[in-house]
Amino acid sequence: MTGRLEDKVAIVTGGARGMGAATSRLFAREGARVVIADLLEEEGTALAQELGDNALYQRLDVADEASWIALVETVMSRHGRIDALVNNAAIVAFAPIVELSADLIDRVLAVNVKGAMLGLKHVGGKMCAAGRGAIVNISSVDGMRGVNSLSLYSSSKWAVRGLTKSAALEFGPLGVRVNSVHPGGVNTVMGNPQNLEGTAKNVGYERVPLQRIGEPEEIAAASLFLCSDEASYIAGAELSVDGGWAAGYYHHYLPGAPASLTSI
Repeated sequence: MTGRLEDKVAIVTGGARGMGAATSRLFAREGARVVIADLLEEEGTALAQELGDNALYQRLDVADEASWIALVETVMSRHGRIDALVNNAAIVAFAPIVELSADLIDRVLAVNVKGAMLGLKHVGGKMCAAGRGAIVNISSVDGMRGVNSLSLYSSSKWAVRGLTKSAALEFGPLGVRVNSVHPGGVNTVMGNPQNLEGTAKNVGYERVPLQRIGEPEEIAAASLFLCSDEASYIAGAELSVDGGWAAGYYHHYLPGAPASLTSI
């Protein structure tokens, strides 16, 4: 531990598993008092017990405003302050646009967009009143491009990206920094649903420049940096943690293939 978040109070939504759990663990190791906010009560409680006295599990439905109000009241009552928020909770849906149901659209946008917006409203509001704080919104590489059969998820992550820019403008003058992190494929239940191990989990990532799936700890490290004082002059930024995916696809050329020039 280097104490990069020493004595800070941090809320991590979707903090009970995957990238959220990795973030909760890393923040706790760096000295933060971590609030694991999630609907997964069993996993969240177990993680809070693992992390010890400086961790608290709090049930949170990010799409429900009353749930956010209760969370903020609990944290303020216990700690008297909130220094960092990672809006990590999200769901994904695979379907062509013509097959999307209205209910599915409402559900994904409620969790991925409304949830982040409510976090900004209620937690960000407390931070602005205190004149300090850092918020990280977890978007996606899919918030930087279009993806067939992921149009709903992609559009929600584009929304999170845009929301971050607007919030950075509103909150910055009040001492609160807002940034977004854009993961690529990550070795979680969402990114590796078959729970493949070893080199098998990297199949399909050959065209990503680093040619492998990411680990949740690598995403957590980006959130740690942006929530720490090391990022004190960073606001409205988007940090890609995607193995180079946003830069483009890596093309495999045959070794020794001659260069060619073709006219069009």
